[in-house]
Order: sequence, then C-alpha cells, then structure tokens
Amino acid sequence: MKRIGIDIDGTVTSPSSILPYINRAFKLNVTLDDVKEYDLLHLVDIPREQFAEWFKGAEPEIYKGSPLAEGAREVLKEWANSYELYFISARASHLLDLTRQWFTENELSFHHIELIGTHNKIATAKKYNVDLFLEDKHDNAVSIHEECGIPVLLFDTPYNRDPIPEGVIRISNWHEANKWIKKWK
Repeated sequence: MKRIGIDIDGTVTSPSSILPYINRAFKLNVTLDDVKEYDLLHLVDIPREQFAEWFKGAEPEIYKGSPLAEGAREVLKEWANSYELYFISARASHLLDLTRQWFTENELSFHHIELIGTHNKIATAKKYNVDLFLEDKHDNAVSIHEECGIPVLLFDTPYNRDPIPEGVIRISNWHEANKWIKKWK
C-alpha cells in the first residue's frame, strides 16, 4: 500500500487559520491575499523574538480552532482505504495530544501523526518511506521532491508562488489533489 506524507497546517487546515489570531493580537486586518511570504513576521512591526514568544503562547488556541481546508475530510476519508496516511508536521511534539484530539473532533482519517518541531521534513519522509507528499510551504515542497525523489503536491497560496520544478505539482484544493492521485495510482 502506498504511503502519503501530509503536512497539517495550511494543507489540512485552512491556510488562513492563524490570521484571526494575528489580527486580534496585533490589531490588524490582514487577509490571506496579504500574506506573500510563509514567514509571517512581515505582517507585524515587532522583533522576531517577541513574535515567536506570542506564537508559542497562542499555538494551542490556534491549533484547536483551526478550520479544515475545504474537501479535506471527504478526500482523506476516501484515501484511508487505499493509502497509509502519515501526517508530518513542523508542530512541536508536546502538541501531539491536542493535534490528535483535533483530528478526532474533525473526523479525519489518519494512520500516523508525527510532530517533528522543525520545517525540515526530509529525514522523516525518508524514515517513513512516503511515496508522495502534500505540502503548502514552497521550499519544503521543492526540497522533499529533490531529496526524496517523490512527487509533491503543493497547495497553492499567495505565499508560495515561486517557480516550481517538474515533480512539484501545484494544486488549488483537495478535490484537485484527489483527481491527481487517481491518475497517479
């Protein structure tokens, strides 16, 4: 059975999940179209350390309240019978219980969840021998494809529009991912 590696934030969750929290905390009115870089520091006028401290404190609330990306539940439910679904996230490992609870509450199918605490997912993708990866972070998508030699589906967002190599496939939503995977299978 083929194994699919899947990022969580911005892929399974809506890429705009964090924005209401940033808007409230920093008195902004940012929309997803304003987010031109993955690193959100450009949205706020504070030092990186201060933003990191805010994010660390806000993470549990953000992750508990993250809305699902449209179509994710239905597609993952369909895939659960044909593929092993391995969720590999940059979230810190201490958030595993909260993450599993969110998956359960949102009725999401999964075989394994790995929170690695870093954006470098190559070693984990290799460790679990994934055959395909789904991601929203541009440099992750490119490096996973290049280092693991597997196709990567990149969920299109305003913050990941740099050019992509052949083997990284830009998709708009979960239904497009499902269509692509049916052809790949």
